[in-house]
Amino acid sequence: MSTTKQAARQARIEDAAYAVLRESGYRSTSLLAVARRAAASNETLYKWYGNKQGLFRALVEANAREAKVLLEESLRRSDDPLATLAMLGPILLALVTGEKAVTLNRAAAGDVSDTGTLGQAIARFGREVIAPLVRDLLAAAARKGAITCNDQAEAAEIYFSLLIGDLQIRRVIGVLDEPSVQEINRRAQRAFALFLRLHAADCHSPDGQKDLR
Repeated sequence: MSTTKQAARQARIEDAAYAVLRESGYRSTSLLAVARRAAASNETLYKWYGNKQGLFRALVEANAREAKVLLEESLRRSDDPLATLAMLGPILLALVTGEKAVTLNRAAAGDVSDTGTLGQAIARFGREVIAPLVRDLLAAAARKGAITCNDQAEAAEIYFSLLIGDLQIRRVIGVLDEPSVQEINRRAQRAFALFLRLHAADCHSPDGQKDLR
């Protein structure tokens, strides 16, 4: 799927998968239904994804890719960990409150008593990929003396709580509209500032730079 044409076909298939998922729920969604909606062959979907579980694993991975790549590249280059954390906030918050994540989570909630596999995929290829990378980022920040925390896993959970709180569940149950870019940025900056109050070795401003005031 390296060519532009293949990429466009893949995007059309994945858009169709979200549409069928919203209409039919996870249990009733089939590769054939997605193929028909995308005007693609069933054979193509089996070739690319293997089965329904493979298709939805790909959707979860694609949704988390921007945050994953940011964290991996930052760790590889040994970038400023706090600057990366500040950049991560809006990306991660937009991801978990966006329509794609909401669609996946609503379907997973409805699938709990059926197959239970969609929720497992969301955890395994979403949060369970991102959380260890955030822990590694905080460990790098601690090694550089930018933060003080003995338990990076707990610190990561605190950061997620400050950033996301109950926003995602409120989106999933339909009592909150998708937040605007301005609201996402405001909340991400607030979460970052509060996290630094708890863990920063020095006083930092919300953009990750030392505050010398």
